[in-house]
Amino acid sequence: MTLIDTHCHLDAAEFDEDRTRAIQRAQQNGVAMIVVPAVQCAAFAAVLALHEQHAACAPALGLHPMYIHAHLPEHLILLRAAIERQRPVAIGEIGLDFFVPNLDVATQEYYFTEQLKIARDFGLPVLLHSRRANDQVLKQLRRFDIQRGIAHAFSGSRQQADAFIQQGFKLGFGGAMTYTRASNLRRLAAELPLEAIVLETDAPDMAPAWIQHQRNSPQQLPAIAAVLAELRGVGFDKIAQATTVNARVAIPALAALDAPPAIST
Repeated sequence: MTLIDTHCHLDAAEFDEDRTRAIQRAQQNGVAMIVVPAVQCAAFAAVLALHEQHAACAPALGLHPMYIHAHLPEHLILLRAAIERQRPVAIGEIGLDFFVPNLDVATQEYYFTEQLKIARDFGLPVLLHSRRANDQVLKQLRRFDIQRGIAHAFSGSRQQADAFIQQGFKLGFGGAMTYTRASNLRRLAAELPLEAIVLETDAPDMAPAWIQHQRNSPQQLPAIAAVLAELRGVGFDKIAQATTVNARVAIPALAALDAPPAIST
């Protein structure tokens, strides 16, 4: 079976020394596709080039709320132009962050809503960053009638999870789920409908428990999938098959991309 890493920042500087090897190791472990979301305009070219160099890396383009100090209104024009030249698989990573201090809410909401308009105009799904802002993010999704994408690194209540699902979104689970202290997250991973869940690493961040405080990488995805299988009391193959299907539902363009070999058994 193959897996899809729906959120991995392979363009980050942490991979400059071994980016190609990291991709190869992931493929050898059965990670068929890796979605690489940009976080600011300066990263668009690198993320698009990564896809040209490695077919397994699917590009997403967006302006992340934690980088509002780097965003300019003209970057929204450049985002539209980049989409027209080389269509990404999604708009992302975009959203709202009410956890990090001193991130102006009005500025965050401006870039978020403008990018939702872009996603709507191009018919693209969105990859959402929503930290302590689930209700506000959902409000804007409903406002602009956005009905496809992934709530990355989901961390919220069951009620909020159900609201995202009702809106047509999948929920991303990754390294945070592997910590036994994350009782609420692990309960959601075990109890939510399997068709609502996708897997992610968020590498180089969000390292799973067995490499805590180390650099995360997409090769960790099978072990993360195994944790989900254990929490749900099902076999690994069922998790791999379901989450791969779910990822392709959330991001339809993934189905058209070539996939490398499956996991060796």
